[in-house]
Amino acid sequence: MNKVKCLIIGSGPAGYTAAIYASRANLQPVLIEGPQLGGQLTTTTEVENFPGYPDGVEPFRMMDDMKRQAERFGTKYVSGIVTKVDFSVSPKKVWVEDTEEYEADAVIIATGASAKYLGIESERTYKGRGVSACATCDGFFYRKKTVAVVGGGDTACEEANYLAGLCEKVYMIVRKPYLRASEIMQQRVLNNPKIEVLFEHNTVQLTGEGKVQGADLVYRKGEPDEAMKHIAIDGFFLAIGHHPNTELFKDFVNRDAEGYILVDGDSPKTNVPGVFAAGDCADPHYRQAIVAAGSGAKAAIEADKYIKSL
Repeated sequence: MNKVKCLIIGSGPAGYTAAIYASRANLQPVLIEGPQLGGQLTTTTEVENFPGYPDGVEPFRMMDDMKRQAERFGTKYVSGIVTKVDFSVSPKKVWVEDTEEYEADAVIIATGASAKYLGIESERTYKGRGVSACATCDGFFYRKKTVAVVGGGDTACEEANYLAGLCEKVYMIVRKPYLRASEIMQQRVLNNPKIEVLFEHNTVQLTGEGKVQGADLVYRKGEPDEAMKHIAIDGFFLAIGHHPNTELFKDFVNRDAEGYILVDGDSPKTNVPGVFAAGDCADPHYRQAIVAAGSGAKAAIEADKYIKSL
């Protein structure tokens, strides 16, 4: 049995920032790193919009900087995956790999969210080499180039409009014969001369030498007029949603219909006293490293207040 004051689950910007603040508050936090060290940010190629890195920074280096900063103040790291929790008791109980048990006065959940992918093999092949799930993060690298956005909802329309401000041309690949987005978002897309919407198209594969250079699509798959189409592109952006990594906590913390953890207004407090949520696991809107980091700071500050009240 390991007894700790503050346990942090997740090693992205929210988790590491929470660790920096918690360790400086002398909470002696333990951070469970999880399956993806550095979180979803590490799936991008370069970070140019995080303050303090005027020349941009490779995401693994940025995450390592955060990790070392928290370690400097006393954060302890545990490699492994949290497999079970019990938030019905106090202290809270957390199991790593089903074998190692922790008791914590406060728990900060910073497990992030994972982008939904189409499931085609070439997505993995070109991840970080033309495939992205964040136009705000990576769009700048495609200035005056041609890109494609997959999806037909509000998020896809927002991403397409954002990219149209940077790129020469934007294709929207929509599997249905209509857009699911709100009327105003539809009009913005349909009235933008830089955006071409390809209705009733599905992506079959991505092509290119070492990086994305094109996409093979199928029009009206399975119908009598089915046809293949190839488009030349430099970037391929997925905008079909995110899945918050919160299933493990569903029996204890309140979540919305999509699985995002519900917090108390602008605070990181969940419905369980002593359990806090930070980062993308509780943020369906912004999904930015700087926002996640800020929420991690808030979670650590509230955890400190909670522990001192015990």
